[in-house]
Amino acid sequence: MARVVQFTAPRQAEVVEFQPETLPPGHVRVRTAFSGISAGTELTAYRGTNPYLTRTWDPDARIFRDAEAGVAFPVVGWGYSETGVVTELGEGVEGLAVGDEVWGIWGHRSEAVLPAAKLLGHQLPAGVSLSAAAFARVGAIAFNAILAARINLGELVAVFGQGVIGLLATRLATLSGAHVLTVDAVDSRRTESLRFGADDSFAPGTAAEKIRAAGGADTAIELSGVYAALHEAIRSVGVGGRVVASGFYQGEGNGLRLGEEFHHNRVELISSQIGGVPLELAGRWSVDRLQSTFLNLVGSGAVEVEPLISHRVPIEEAADAYTLLDTRPGDALQVLLEF
Repeated sequence: MARVVQFTAPRQAEVVEFQPETLPPGHVRVRTAFSGISAGTELTAYRGTNPYLTRTWDPDARIFRDAEAGVAFPVVGWGYSETGVVTELGEGVEGLAVGDEVWGIWGHRSEAVLPAAKLLGHQLPAGVSLSAAAFARVGAIAFNAILAARINLGELVAVFGQGVIGLLATRLATLSGAHVLTVDAVDSRRTESLRFGADDSFAPGTAAEKIRAAGGADTAIELSGVYAALHEAIRSVGVGGRVVASGFYQGEGNGLRLGEEFHHNRVELISSQIGGVPLELAGRWSVDRLQSTFLNLVGSGAVEVEPLISHRVPIEEAADAYTLLDTRPGDALQVLLEF
């Protein structure tokens, strides 16, 4: 039997068995090695705050409607940062071989049957381990925010939130030629951001004033998903500055006051979400290119991700991993489930 993680109710995770799928033509079977837990988007499903649990997304109108929920408990196989090994090929599959190490999205499950087309070009680049490849998606989220920020050489960029994605954004911003200041409530994360290239790092509360004292940020990137942090990001930029909101904000915007600096400094606010790249780049860039380019940066040594792995948790202990991230987020960075 195969195994999969499911959320049976808010803040209740368990591992259940399922019957392995048959292998249709044009598909491959993958045995999972690692699956990264998202400490942002995924925890909204675990906690029961994700909008899909209370509303229905209308893909044509592109709005949420107050109808029955689009997703209901039990939520099975959430997860979007998987790596594994191809163990079986369906009839007619070309471009993949048994034994290929691959990355992709198939959820927290011990094995998956996937269309071969979804894994073409997803073999691990040279210099990238199976555990490092589990950062493809979170790296792409950070990369997408960097593209949205439109950073110019020598600019001052403030990055709010120094979890995994924030730290990766800090590194990518420095690679883009920016001077970076970071903000986070956790001391260890602020220290880590200096290792990832930040010039300085501040605790929330007076961060905006300190960044403005340094000349004011040209661009701020907000990755914590906290409304108060988004407000501080807005306060930190100069006149006509740009703020990239890349966190997954939940509920109403308590702490966000748009009648103050946002209004008086004519701040540009941009939403960055991994469903697509900035529209002006859509002719040349794609989400797949973001992921592949990020992994190539890892393979070249330009970005280090292995130090961000704080916990490797056997799949049998998945419930404990979610409790850790939910109740003691400052004690963890990237948690990988091992299969």
